[in-house]
Amino acid sequence: MTTPAITHIQSRDNAFVKDLRRLAQDSTAYRKQGCVWLEGDHLCRAALARGWQPAAAVFSESFWPTAPVQYAQAAIKIIVLTDALFAAISGLGSPAQMGYVMDVPVTPALEPLMAAVVLDRVQDAGNVGSILRSAAAFGFGQVLALKGTAAQWAPKVQRAGKGAQFGLRVVEGLEPEALEALHIPLIITSSHQGALVQHQHLPWPCAWALGHEGQGVGEALAARAALSVRIGQPGGEESLNVAAAAAICLHASAVGAATGAAQAH
Repeated sequence: MTTPAITHIQSRDNAFVKDLRRLAQDSTAYRKQGCVWLEGDHLCRAALARGWQPAAAVFSESFWPTAPVQYAQAAIKIIVLTDALFAAISGLGSPAQMGYVMDVPVTPALEPLMAAVVLDRVQDAGNVGSILRSAAAFGFGQVLALKGTAAQWAPKVQRAGKGAQFGLRVVEGLEPEALEALHIPLIITSSHQGALVQHQHLPWPCAWALGHEGQGVGEALAARAALSVRIGQPGGEESLNVAAAAAICLHASAVGAATGAAQAH
């Protein structure tokens, strides 16, 4: 495979540079531009491992001579920026010196029978990214984000998710009514009602609904739930944030599913 043509850019007024800065620093710019900015080795490798092809590979001038060949060859075009330009674009405290511009995937349709995580106005990017990682780790193939939830491809969500997005079906901007298409039980958590999660028989596949950091799952979603469970917190009630609660619940489902499959054999 031959290395694509290389374009060197030195001006901060360049149109590509302006677009890249918006992608790196504006959480919803990807919706307007139709592409996302992945900064750093880890995110770029995660995308390549899932078969994504970069529209452009961007390198800082000082890093470009030593950049791994596979990073350059994977892209359709290569852009080399001066170190000062790359630093000005970067959304990181310490610029990573390379990144990819990727086309945003066409929003997939909701899969009625695929294990899912439903995000109901979860607004903190770190929480959303952490939940995406748990979803990928415990076999939940799709993430259904209702309106009011943090942008799923925002730079901070990507970094917190460590590339988990690339292996998930991510559907965002949904209204609660869209969940009527799910043909699997919807489960919610509560601090005061339902059996303890470790004592509950959890259906598989299922959809776990995780709500707003302060308000929890909304009434419209709670009304659709087939099951409500609670997480025991002997050290103090309501001390878990939504990402920690998600990890506990999704793990419990995965363990239950594995145990059921083993008993069936």
